[in-house]
Amino acid sequence: MNCTPQELLISAITDMIGDDSHIAVGAASPIPGCAALLAQIEARHRMNVTILHSRRHNSFTEGSRELFDIAAQGRIDTFFLGGVQIDGNANINLVGTGQYPQMDKRFSGSFGSALMYFVVPKIILFREEHSPRTLVDKVDFISAPGTSPKEVYRPGGPFALVTGKAVFRFNKEKSKFELSTLHEGNNLEDVQDQTGFEFDTSGEIHQTRQPTVERLERLRTEVAPKIAEFYPEFARRYFGQ
Repeated sequence: MNCTPQELLISAITDMIGDDSHIAVGAASPIPGCAALLAQIEARHRMNVTILHSRRHNSFTEGSRELFDIAAQGRIDTFFLGGVQIDGNANINLVGTGQYPQMDKRFSGSFGSALMYFVVPKIILFREEHSPRTLVDKVDFISAPGTSPKEVYRPGGPFALVTGKAVFRFNKEKSKFELSTLHEGNNLEDVQDQTGFEFDTSGEIHQTRQPTVERLERLRTEVAPKIAEFYPEFARRYFGQ
């Protein structure tokens, strides 16, 4: 059974979630949302999933404020962040491009990204576009830093970066990404050419694991109807829901 590029990304993120107890998904994150629900199903529902855009999968009564509170208490294991720009030190930019404060383009802003980046142990960075425009040597504005000085209390931080071409793991000791796997149809030279920052490689680079037939079946028949509630356009486009 062939999978789509989106299904491959969902499966790759699902593998990273593992057996975490509580996964939270923020705004405009349909692929991480699918991965969280798929991981919950595969864990036989022994996992709490909170999706802010959902009524069924969101027990919060005070919205984002409650999310920030429980994250600061250490009660969220995995969260997802993206950015207009992401650099090689895992800094993210959600504010805009160009010289601050007179930027060329302005975006929605940092919101609670800096807090979540500091307190959630496993932050998975996600950006489907993989180009020098988005993966840069140095972000124009740091909405949330990838690393902090050793004297700064920081239980959270970057775990991995998932893009439309590859998966990178973040080495906190080196403050640098290391290429983990390449998605089918991509090669090392192409990824190096399309990445604005330098990254490490070690040994043989493997392909990102394809989802099994059983996983694809669960995704298409069990997860897709659920996400149609809060990501209807995504569900229609990729799952025909």
